[in-house]
Amino acid sequence: MKSIRFRLLIAALAVLLGTALGKAQTADAAPAPPPPAMHGHGQWGMGDHVMGFFADYLDLTDAQQAQMKTIMHTQRESMKPLFQQSRQIEQQLHQYVEGTFDETKVRALATQKALIEAELTVAQTRTHNQLFQLLTADQQTKMKQFEATHQARMQKRMQQAPPAPPAEE
Repeated sequence: MKSIRFRLLIAALAVLLGTALGKAQTADAAPAPPPPAMHGHGQWGMGDHVMGFFADYLDLTDAQQAQMKTIMHTQRESMKPLFQQSRQIEQQLHQYVEGTFDETKVRALATQKALIEAELTVAQTRTHNQLFQLLTADQQTKMKQFEATHQARMQKRMQQAPPAPPAEE
């Protein structure tokens, strides 16, 4: 049960981190194709209202909010090169979709992408842990309760989802 709660905390904090990462995108950067949707929330998050929601829901102090913003800013800056590398690999992979397929090269790119994804997962989990540690014991309990409720709703939706149509051959 604790594992599920921790995963939900990580997911909620990922949304917070995503908000910060979304803000990091500069307007003068060359537009890149959007990365695939992650965790059902688009690119990396849902916006500033998520941070505001958790700030209100958990009754975060101004100091906690400032510390969280600092952590997210620092992590965003350290993760930015990884996101750029991931986008570059996606662009390289796209040429094999529309051009001549070369399995050896695609496998090499996929391996590189997997290593980058692993680094991103480690960095995101570290960030989520740092954010969680900023919470008081009462706030941590409230966050765990929120996550448990969210997980229960997700499981209920999964059970009510219609079966996937059979694959056509």
